[in-house]
Amino acid sequence: MELDKDLRSVQETRTLLCQAEAAFQTLRTFRQEQLDAITEAISRAGSENAAMLGKMACEETSFGNARDKEAKNRFAAERVYRAIRGMKTVGILREDREKRVWDVGVPVGVIAGIVPSTNPTSTVIYKAMIALKAGSPIVFSPHPHAVQCTMKAAELISRAAEAAGCPKGAIGCIPT
Repeated sequence: MELDKDLRSVQETRTLLCQAEAAFQTLRTFRQEQLDAITEAISRAGSENAAMLGKMACEETSFGNARDKEAKNRFAAERVYRAIRGMKTVGILREDREKRVWDVGVPVGVIAGIVPSTNPTSTVIYKAMIALKAGSPIVFSPHPHAVQCTMKAAELISRAAEAAGCPKGAIGCIPT
């Protein structure tokens, strides 16, 4: 029996959320250095695939042009990465001994990443970096007119993140 599109989407989302929650149980134990290595790997994968993803996004959505989409992908992968590279996001972030106050960074859990049709691939790159930098998995919901390029971006950065030690399921994308 074939599920209709809505039922299939609901089941795919449930499956991805379960995988992300399992990944979260591991991610929440990671030290800053481990999260930084994952973030760097995502940045590198985004940069290395910027042109191909830009072309895919332009062709699938009919928005913009491939060169500008590539530039946005590079900006997300390189400039956003440089902005967050040295940032501490987990553990004790700041301590004020005089006031006896500590700021403590903790992962928040699974994040829902909404992806627009206007910038589908660059959005996946930077949202995955900032989520994983903070130790939280992310599941992307692509715009219906940008599913293939969004899926490809998520697949590429997920593979790179896993090669850097990220648990499987920490980056997901709803296919339907």
